[in-house]
Amino acid sequence: MTREPVAQLIPPQVRARLRELRIVPRRAAAGRGLGMHASRSRGSGLEFSQYRAYELGDEPRQIDWKLYARSDRFFVREAERESPLVLWLLLDASASMGQADAGAPSFTRMSAARVLAASIAEIALAQHDACGLVVLYEQGLRLVPPGSGPRQRDRLQLALHEAEPGGRFPGADRLLPLWERVAPDDMVMLIGDCLDEACVALAERLAAAGREVLALRLLTVAERDFPFDDGRRFHDPETGEELLGDGRALREEFLRRFGAARRGMDARFDAAGIRHVEHVLDQPLDLPLRRLFGGRAAVAGAR
Repeated sequence: MTREPVAQLIPPQVRARLRELRIVPRRAAAGRGLGMHASRSRGSGLEFSQYRAYELGDEPRQIDWKLYARSDRFFVREAERESPLVLWLLLDASASMGQADAGAPSFTRMSAARVLAASIAEIALAQHDACGLVVLYEQGLRLVPPGSGPRQRDRLQLALHEAEPGGRFPGADRLLPLWERVAPDDMVMLIGDCLDEACVALAERLAAAGREVLALRLLTVAERDFPFDDGRRFHDPETGEELLGDGRALREEFLRRFGAARRGMDARFDAAGIRHVEHVLDQPLDLPLRRLFGGRAAVAGAR
């Protein structure tokens, strides 16, 4: 079966609300309040950079009508700000990303990750910033270099379309190309279950090396609620380990230990200055986006 294009995976109601969101790096917010970060933008009062073809969503007042009269085509003027944002999406493609819930077996962690990554890219590209993607496989990385514009959207969608979970989180030797590509002032958005030690250690190293890092943890409903009342065989998709047990007898201990593990990871993110949110598969898909990129109202939601 052929998976539908990533562009169609973004629900219409989510896509409509993306226009309300802005990706603002901390370095820009510190110096300019909550205004747009320094980037190529449709704003006025900036040095003229170039013309580009009109896109759906551009304001008519930005069209160069004199150029239209000469060419019979719509163009808008772009302005260049001093320091454009480069956003990297790091997508965990380990086997645990293939997990889903019994109530929605076709909607896996990876399904949600594809939609969220495509949505974040949509926000960045709408701001005329550069967005790149790294899919983290055990055997190596699939890398889409940062770029902007409709062609970059197509490249990102193709890579997301083809991303499939399997294996373990890559080891440090497989991650070496990241350090050649991700510049110190770049922003990094890590999307995964964010419970693997190697995953959290990567986020900490990137933050310690000057990158601004955000983390989006994806959980299944079963991990949050552990709604099992019968005998079960629990299987770890990455290690192959299995545990036989009674769900009702295991619930309290699982929730206690799993909650402690998440709090421990959150404390490490906080200590490293990493903004982070948690998303469960039964929640609205735009909820973590609003918590991360919704302005002042998002501060309480993203730690």
